[in-house]
Amino acid sequence: MKAVRLHDAGDLRVEAVDPPSAPPSGFVNVEVRAAGICGSDLHNYRTGQWISRRPSTAGHEFCGRVTDVGEGIEHLKVGDYVAADSRVYCGTCPACMSGRSNICEALGFVGEACDGGFAEHVQLPAKLLFKHEPSLASKVAAMAEPLAVALHVVRRLNAAQGEAVLVIGCGTIGGLSGLLLSRLHEGKLLLADTNAERAALVARICAGTAIALDKAAIDAALNGERLRYAIDATGNIHAIAAGLDLLAGGGALALVGISHGKLDLDPNVLVEREISLVGCHAFASELPEAIALLPELEPALIEFSEVLASLDEVPDAYQRLLKGQSQKLKTIVEIAD
Repeated sequence: MKAVRLHDAGDLRVEAVDPPSAPPSGFVNVEVRAAGICGSDLHNYRTGQWISRRPSTAGHEFCGRVTDVGEGIEHLKVGDYVAADSRVYCGTCPACMSGRSNICEALGFVGEACDGGFAEHVQLPAKLLFKHEPSLASKVAAMAEPLAVALHVVRRLNAAQGEAVLVIGCGTIGGLSGLLLSRLHEGKLLLADTNAERAALVARICAGTAIALDKAAIDAALNGERLRYAIDATGNIHAIAAGLDLLAGGGALALVGISHGKLDLDPNVLVEREISLVGCHAFASELPEAIALLPELEPALIEFSEVLASLDEVPDAYQRLLKGQSQKLKTIVEIAD
C-alpha cells in the first residue's frame, strides 16, 4: 500500500509499504478515507522535535472504514465509519485515571508513537476509534480531531456569556474555535490574523469581525466594551504578548499554539489585573461531542477546507503550507471514497 512516511526532519517520502497484518486482540484495521495536515505535523517535519520512530507514517487527523476487528472488541464491527483519536495514552497513570488523558505521563500521538493516517490502511487500538454517521463527507469526518481540540480550548477559556472574545490566529484551531464560539457563546467575536483574506473568511462564516491586533481597532470594534477574554492559536510570542496587553482585568488568555522562543513576562501583570494564562493541550473527553457536532457544522467545515486528490500530493502540500501559501484553514487529502 501507499504511505507518507517521515524519516527525519525535512525528509518526508511517499513510499510503498506492507499493509497492516491481521489485528491482534484490542486492535482494529481501518481503510483510511481522508486525513488532514496539522500544524504539529509541519512542526515535527521542520524541527524533528517529536520524532521517536524512523520512519513513521505521519498523520493524526483522519477518518476511515473498519475492515478487520481483533478479539475482544464489542463497540466496533467491520463496515463501521470511524474518526480517530490522536492521543496514545496509557490509561493507568494518575492523569489518565483522573480523566486527563491529554496530559498522560506517557503521552504520545498517532503518527509519531505509532503509524498514522497518511496511508491507505492503518491499525490502531480500538479505544482510539469512534463511530460517526456514514452520510458525513470524509473531508468533514477527518476534522473531528481538530474540532475536539477547539472545543477543549473554548471550554478551558470559559468566557463569561455576553463578553467579547478575541481569537488570535485564524488557522485551523483558531478558525474552529471561532466557529464554536459563534454557536456556543453569546458575545462579540473578534478575529485577528496577519493573513487578511483568511481572517475575512473566518469572520464571514462565524459572523465575527476581522480586526488588526491593536488597541485602537479593538476599542472601535467593541464600542466601549472591555475585552477580557482571548485565545492565542498562533504560538507566536509577540502575538501572545500583544494579546496579554490588550486584556482588561479579570479575564483569561488561552494558549493553544505551538510556540518558538520564550515570553518575557512580568508576573505582576497577571497578579494586579487578575488575568489567567490557560494552557490547552489536545483534548480530554471532547472527541465524541465534536463528532456529534459535525453534521451541523458540515457546510462551514467544507468551506474552511481545501482537498488534495492523493497521498502523492502531501509532501508538496507540506512545503506550500510552511510558506503560508494557502487561504484555507485546513488541507485534507482524500484517500478512499
